[in-house]
Amino acid sequence: MQLAAYLDRIGVRGGVTPDLVGLRALHRAHLQAISYENLDVQLGRAADLDPARIYRKIVEQGRGGWCYEMNGLLGWALGEAGFDVTRMVGGVMASLAGEASMGSHLVLRVDLDRPYLVDVGLGDGLLEPIPIEAGTHREGERSYRLEALEGTERWRFHNHEGSPPPNFDFVTAPADEARLASVCEKLRTDPNSLFVQNLICIRADPGGGTKHLVGRVLALPRAPRRILPDADAFVATLAREFGLEDPAFAGLWPKVCARHEQAYGDQPAEAIPVGGAPRPS
Repeated sequence: MQLAAYLDRIGVRGGVTPDLVGLRALHRAHLQAISYENLDVQLGRAADLDPARIYRKIVEQGRGGWCYEMNGLLGWALGEAGFDVTRMVGGVMASLAGEASMGSHLVLRVDLDRPYLVDVGLGDGLLEPIPIEAGTHREGERSYRLEALEGTERWRFHNHEGSPPPNFDFVTAPADEARLASVCEKLRTDPNSLFVQNLICIRADPGGGTKHLVGRVLALPRAPRRILPDADAFVATLAREFGLEDPAFAGLWPKVCARHEQAYGDQPAEAIPVGGAPRPS
């Protein structure tokens, strides 16, 4: 595991200084170079918290990953670059699911002049870190909100408008790694898991906006939404828009089509929510 190889993977030249400028640069470069994706979950492959496996997959094999992998890799790289980084337990949509959801998201805290929330593992969330301070935080046209939940040790992150998921909770204390591992395994293997049922790929577009592929439905910035017609278009889209290539991907097409039929039937592309994976059936 070499920091220089990771920096080359995300297109950062000349090293990184452990300050806010360096943190922002790494965060944004990671998002623009590496896709959020759950293709290994769809294929039934390992998708755990092992840092060496994650490094091989994303840095050496040119793949992406889901939150445990994306934030796991960035957290390791930040530590290697001299940042004070802490892994934290998060819970996507804990606002509805409560305590049961905690562990469904790995998120990072970096302490500089103050604590910062760092998260490249949500798919379509932060572009750059924000201070862990209650209130509204703006990044260009995007607006986020952090809320300290009264009577608890939790914070709630509210995502920018229209982007799934709308929120997640997190605790700033060091992560309970056993809990993260347990929930990760459940999300990877449970037939009722959102990630087992739905293929999801998301990537920040350098020109602005975010690319989404959920099953057969492709949404690109500044382009009409469309439904991919066949396996060739599916494989080509993964490579062209998300930088993802593997001979095994073509074999996912029948499963993708079956899930699309179950969730959306013959609805036209414009009637299907952008980036929103259907809930588990």
